[in-house]
Amino acid sequence: MRPVRRRRRGALEAAAGRPADAPHRRRRAVRAQRRQRAPARGPAGRHRLAPPTTRTLHEHGWRLTVDVAEGHKTGYYLDQRDSRAAFAAAVRQYGVQRVANCFAYTGGFSVAALAGGARQVVSIDASAPALARAEAHVRLNGHDPARHQACDADVNAWLREQLERGERYDAIVLDPPKFAPTAAHAERAARAYKDINRLAFKLLEPGGLLFTFSCSGGIPADLFHKIVAGAGLDAGIDGAIIGRLGAAPDHPATVTFPEGEYLKGLVILKR
Repeated sequence: MRPVRRRRRGALEAAAGRPADAPHRRRRAVRAQRRQRAPARGPAGRHRLAPPTTRTLHEHGWRLTVDVAEGHKTGYYLDQRDSRAAFAAAVRQYGVQRVANCFAYTGGFSVAALAGGARQVVSIDASAPALARAEAHVRLNGHDPARHQACDADVNAWLREQLERGERYDAIVLDPPKFAPTAAHAERAARAYKDINRLAFKLLEPGGLLFTFSCSGGIPADLFHKIVAGAGLDAGIDGAIIGRLGAAPDHPATVTFPEGEYLKGLVILKR
């Protein structure tokens, strides 16, 4: 546009109450909208895509996937990997056939049970997306999906229902969420731990295995032992503690913070 015409147009726009640079503002706004809609570009103008949030990890020869964006915490409970290996070995050693994996999340212990030779595994959790991933893990590791059942349910209610139906299991895993974040919650948490362990004891066949855990920093190991012992007394059974488990070595507790030893587990052979 020639300078004279630009001045005349500016005068007319000013008289009409419009800013002289309105066209430039409109053009800048349009360019900004286009930039917002366009994909981000990396070096040399290449489109930069959002990185995938799902990763595959390898654990004891098994393949498991983790969603680092949508999963609980890191998306996978790495602190239990040694316990999963111990469970697979126990399933193999004791010839376990029927397993209930309670609070299964994405089925790490279920894959371990199938790898150990279990004939039938039930994964119980209140999260449908987690159970869907557990089923995918069974297929990913080449196991027959017919050997695995995913059950979307409250664990406490499921245990009671199984008792009423007269069901029995050769091995049960209890890996619940944190019932006692601090010692102030210990009394209420103790009741919850005792109840699920009592029900699990009753559901076990004689000679069955109970892998029971607490990840509550407010429940020390000696108190957890007493809780499980009380559950056994209430269930009218006894058992031998054949193993004690904890977090993997890359989750150390410090000398000055004993509560950091949050994960504790007992392996009990029912008599």
